[in-house]
Order: sequence, then C-alpha cells, then structure tokens
Amino acid sequence: MSLYQEHVLDGASSVDLVVALYDGMIRFLYSAAAAVDRRDPPGRRRDVRRELDIIVHLQARLRMDVGGKPAEALSEFYASIFAQILQASQGASRPKFEHAIECVREVRDAWRQVARDGEASVAQANPSPASRETTFSSSDRSPDSAAPARWTA
Repeated sequence: MSLYQEHVLDGASSVDLVVALYDGMIRFLYSAAAAVDRRDPPGRRRDVRRELDIIVHLQARLRMDVGGKPAEALSEFYASIFAQILQASQGASRPKFEHAIECVREVRDAWRQVARDGEASVAQANPSPASRETTFSSSDRSPDSAAPARWTA
C-alpha cells in the first residue's frame, strides 16, 4: 500500500473502510478473471485467496447481537458470495467471476450511499464555517465601508 493510501485510510470512517474493503474485493475479482483469460491458475488462486480473506474478515466483524436483520442479511451475502467465488475459481469461469463482481459492486454501492448519507447528516448537524451566513451590525463596519451587511463565505 502506498504512503498516500495509508494516509487517506488514517482519517477514514468505519463505513469508508468497509467501502475500501469492497473495492479491494472487486479489484481481486477482476484480477482473478484476468488470470482465467491468461490461463494462470496460480495467479487466479492467489487473487481468489485474497478476496476470500476480505470476506472472512468482514464476516468475522459482523455483530449479530447489535446489527439485527442487516447483519443477518450481510452474513448471508458473505456466505453466498464466498460460494460463488469458489465455484468461479474451481471452474475457471470468467462469467461467474463477472457475476460475483456485479453482486459485490451492488453491495459496495449501498455502503457508499450509507457513507454519503452519514456525511450529509453530519453536515446538517454541524454546518461548516464556510457555509454559514454571517450578519454584521452597522457598528461592526467603519462608517465609510462599502461592504454589504450580509455575506456568505
């Protein structure tokens, strides 16, 4: 991982980290599909193993006692996609890898929406200083000032 990538992830929220893991899954699935095209079984197995490691990591982090139905749905998704990827690898099937990519992409996009919604909620609760409108009274300005009484940064 590059220094830039490490720096970006240092300030990331937990949802942003989940999105990054899904991006990694997609990258490894594309790489495994390319290995099928190259007829490179060792490369395919390496990429599948990395992708499956991410799934196992995500599955292990689910909190069923706290997450309720969404955690159950994610657990089922992880079990399903794990099986699909094993089948794609065993059959050296590019179409099956592509199907897995689409499934992972759909869930990744839902996580991205969660991240955006969370950012919007935080922005509404804590507007940035640049978006606040400030009003000055006439005593805040010099008598010969031509500045408007209201401004938006």
